[in-house]
Amino acid sequence: MRKSIRVAGIAAACALAGGALYGTGTAGADAPTAKTTAEPYNIGKLVGDIKTYYGATQDADGTWQAAPDSAYADDLHRVEASAKKDIAKAVKKAKHHHAKPAIVFDIDDTLLLSLDYEVSTNYVYNSATWAAYVAEADRPAVFGTPALIKYAKSKGVEVFYNSGLSESQRAGAVENLKKVGIDTNLDARHVFLKNADTPPAYLSGCATAGAWKCTTVQYKSGTRKHIESLGYDIVGNFGDQQSDLDGGYANKTYKFPNPTYFVG
Repeated sequence: MRKSIRVAGIAAACALAGGALYGTGTAGADAPTAKTTAEPYNIGKLVGDIKTYYGATQDADGTWQAAPDSAYADDLHRVEASAKKDIAKAVKKAKHHHAKPAIVFDIDDTLLLSLDYEVSTNYVYNSATWAAYVAEADRPAVFGTPALIKYAKSKGVEVFYNSGLSESQRAGAVENLKKVGIDTNLDARHVFLKNADTPPAYLSGCATAGAWKCTTVQYKSGTRKHIESLGYDIVGNFGDQQSDLDGGYANKTYKFPNPTYFVG
């Protein structure tokens, strides 16, 4: 599966930023809800708003691309600029404490943008079409992330990846990351993917061979706990879903914008 539990389709996307889309209900990009007495935001208008947010246009090949001058790009820039400052401070602190600083990244819509898949499928997830899309290894980078990773590496920070992609999708993910200029620590010791057939021992509380029961938070936080057990101090954890970030084992978390789907 793509990421443990995905709420697919435009209906889920109705939780687009800032709860105002649902009159009296409390909704946000990470907390879809049906508890409202007001008429939900119109789906047709929501689709238009999402495209506007990304500055989405089709290139010569018909692929939907985000615009570098979009509100989406601006939001990313603010998060990444703050992260760079925090990383620099964390590195100085780590030197005094002889710690090994590390950062952890989700992959889908944190490093590799899936906008074309979402728009082309009308925001409806299908495991077969998603697997084919990942295998193409042709997603563009999320704006600014290759530079952010290079910056962290230049400061001596160890880079790890903690993704909901399956082990069978490793080759496509690694190929795609390299293609967009992310070529740091792409070996199996640093890229953690879901392995339902042979789950690691550190996830034994929710996963055994052939029986994966981990929630996204259990899987991601359990992996971060494992990374810290190797002697690293995770100074930053990056993701596009709140479930990428919850569960602890990171000094700071950084939420990238993604109004196109929700993963609980």
